[in-house]
Amino acid sequence: MSRGTLFVVATPIGNLEDVTLRAVRILGEVSAIACEDTRRTLKLLNRFNIKKPLISYFQPREGKKIPEIVSLLLEGRDVALVSDAGTPGISDPGYRLIAEAIRNGIRVAPVPGPNAAAAALSASGLPSHRFLFVGFPPPKTEAVRKLLLSLREEEGTVIIYLPARRLEVFLNLVTESLGDRFVVIARELTKIYEEFLRGPASDILKTPNLQSLKGEVTLLVQGKSRKKPAIQKT
Repeated sequence: MSRGTLFVVATPIGNLEDVTLRAVRILGEVSAIACEDTRRTLKLLNRFNIKKPLISYFQPREGKKIPEIVSLLLEGRDVALVSDAGTPGISDPGYRLIAEAIRNGIRVAPVPGPNAAAAALSASGLPSHRFLFVGFPPPKTEAVRKLLLSLREEEGTVIIYLPARRLEVFLNLVTESLGDRFVVIARELTKIYEEFLRGPASDILKTPNLQSLKGEVTLLVQGKSRKKPAIQKT
């Protein structure tokens, strides 16, 4: 019996119109869909009249679902892996399933599409020829400080995912560890209230209602450079 394919399907990070035609087709053809939050995935599926069995696959219990999903694939059934938003496997538990599928000789096929880091970088105005994606920083302050100090010599733009509630503390650590670097904060990407905040970290810290921002933001920090960024603060 031939084995199925694990499709790694990128889904919209906000605006449902960003889903690709191929993603819609694949989601409609697979035998099951592995997702982080079934409620969020159902909103996308309902939008395109897709009805498929959903397998709840979320951190920290993703390990318990991997055998079930791999079993389906070994039986010859195709499975789509999606995250709550964006590309699976990037700063989410998807990589464990992907690695296990590869270990079992199962074909893994990417279905590319939206990604918050790439979207934020493309519109940031910061250099994009070289960048370093860090993902989510560690929770403890001292570990964050150590991480930032390790990035002092990095010349590329540094991209970080961050809960908005940690923004003020994190920016203070940036100025302490890296100096008053130019930063860009991208929030609510592709949504009605999409917003970019650009400027030196010290200026961004003066932004009204900074502490009241909710959700997650994508933070971009200019790499080490002797030149000032070509963009102005906004």
